[in-house]
Parts: sequence; C-alpha cells; structure tokens
Amino acid sequence: MDKITFREAFKEAIAEALNNDARVFLIGEDVGRYGGCYAVSKGLLDRFGAQRIIDAPLAESGFVGAGIGAAIGGMRPIVEIMTVNFSLLALDQIINNAATLRHMSGGQISVPLVIRMSCGAGKQLAAQHSHSFEGLYAHIPGLKVLYPGTIGDARYMLKMALDDPDPVIIFEHVMLYNQEAELPEKQTIAPMEKAVIRKTGHDLSIITWGGCLYKALDAAEQLAALGIDAEVVDLRCLRPLDRATILDSVRRTHKALIVDESWKSGGMSAEVSATIAELGLWYLDAPVNRVCSAEVPIPYAYHLEQASLPQVAQIIAVAKQMMEPSDADTRDLL
Repeated sequence: MDKITFREAFKEAIAEALNNDARVFLIGEDVGRYGGCYAVSKGLLDRFGAQRIIDAPLAESGFVGAGIGAAIGGMRPIVEIMTVNFSLLALDQIINNAATLRHMSGGQISVPLVIRMSCGAGKQLAAQHSHSFEGLYAHIPGLKVLYPGTIGDARYMLKMALDDPDPVIIFEHVMLYNQEAELPEKQTIAPMEKAVIRKTGHDLSIITWGGCLYKALDAAEQLAALGIDAEVVDLRCLRPLDRATILDSVRRTHKALIVDESWKSGGMSAEVSATIAELGLWYLDAPVNRVCSAEVPIPYAYHLEQASLPQVAQIIAVAKQMMEPSDADTRDLL
C-alpha cells in the first residue's frame, strides 16, 4: 500500500468533504492562492474554486464568526486558523458563541462548525507560533476537541467532525505534517471520541496524544529493551475525555505516566491526573507522573526550544524511576 504524509491525509480529507457535500467550504488566511501556510490546502483552489476555498483577511474573529454564521445557516464550514496562538484573537467567537449557542437557545440552534488549527513546537517559530493550547479548549463545555496523531486519524477524523452537530476543533501538530505512513483502511479507525491503545503493555501506562505520541512510542520501544513493558494510550479526543480507556489501562498496569507538550500547571495532564486520582486511585502502585513542557514561553533558539519540550530521554528516565521499588516496598523487603 502506498504511503502518504499527514499533510496529504488532511488534504485528502478536505477534498473528500468538498466533493461529497456542496455545503462544505474552507476559509482561512492563505488557504487559497498560497495553499495554506503548511501547504495542506495547496491545489484545492484550482480544483474547487474561490467560492469554496476562501482566502480570509488577517482577522481571526471575523472569519471564525463568518464560519459560525454559515454553520447556523445550514452550511458545513471548515475554518483554518494558521496557528493556535492566533486563535486567541477569536476566543470570543469560539467560546462565547460557537460553544454556547446550543445551550443558550434551548437546543434550537446548533453550530456544525469545524475549526482546524496547527499547533506545537519544534520548528523554531518562537513563542507566538508554537504553543499547545488544547487544554484551554478542552476546558470549554460545548466544544469537542480532537488531536489526531496518526495518518489514519488525520485522514478520517475530519469526516467524523463534519458529521457532528456541534463545533469541533481539530489540532494539527506542525512536526507531524511531513511524517509518512501507509493509510489504514477506513473501517479500522475508531470513533473520534474513543481513546486507542497504540501499544499494549503490562508494566506502565504512558498516556499521551498528538505530537507526543511518537515520542511515547519511541520511549516504549527503548523501555522494552530494558525489560519494561509499557502500554501507550493515545487519547485522540481531549473533550469529551475517554476516561474509561484511561482507567482500564491503569487498572491493568497500576502505573500512569502522562506525556503532554503543554505546560504542567492547569493543563490537560492535570485533568488526566485528577481523573486517575478521583476514579482509579486504588489501582495505583506508584504516584502518577507527568512529563510536560518547561513553564516558559517556547524559546526560538533550537537548543532552548528542545530543552523546553518533553523528550524521549525524559520519558524513559521517569518510567525507569517509577519501576524502581518505592520506600514502602524497600521497607517491606528489609
């Protein structure tokens, strides 16, 4: 089977949606003539025309608002925000309008809107283009928050999102766009709200999503060589959170390590950690641990940027530490 990149997977998904539903259109900065700042929409303007691939001015609040209005009017807009940092300019539209209208209208108004936004660090784009705000959006009732980390999810989650009657945000990590893999069969892709076990194991659960998935899988492979059998849980959807899969994994491994590219304080890793503490405390043989980004704006300099991000070596080091006998275990042995 031929391989495709994440970028191609997203593009194929958008093209499929445009072909299959006349109500679908793509709007965002540079999505048309430039082909998108990460080339996801390159060529779509020639195929589908300017009525459906719409270049928007540098006004996030304006074109997100236009997408919300179009969705209310019966269209199925895909809004692309160049980077998650710029989405902060549209917070009022996303949080005060898209997320609330169903509830404030007593169910009379739905907003079937998909917002795609690139995110994450690793390309030396500095603090205003590199952050991970998925936890911020996962905090908001009324939104669904997806973070595909595999080629299959990149290809097929958009269709699931467009079928949803409520607003869905899809995060796309910039370091994944060039990754290449075979495209799995559509029927093998789990529903968008379901977490997936990417590697089974019995010693430790490594829980992660999006851009950190491959770091977790790499760490798990190296840990296996050390005799530690780690399980890797890919959350895929951060709101609603598939708590059942998280707890089932921890129930079997008795240890949980969360890997999150956002900051530790108040972030998504804190929510997962609290879930385990509230609902799975008695499954644990060790405290929950987290590997997150340093609590600084993402630096520009390569060595500082890498130092600020979760790395495979850190995941391995923390996992090894969690597998060592605790003080209580040591006392029992004495």
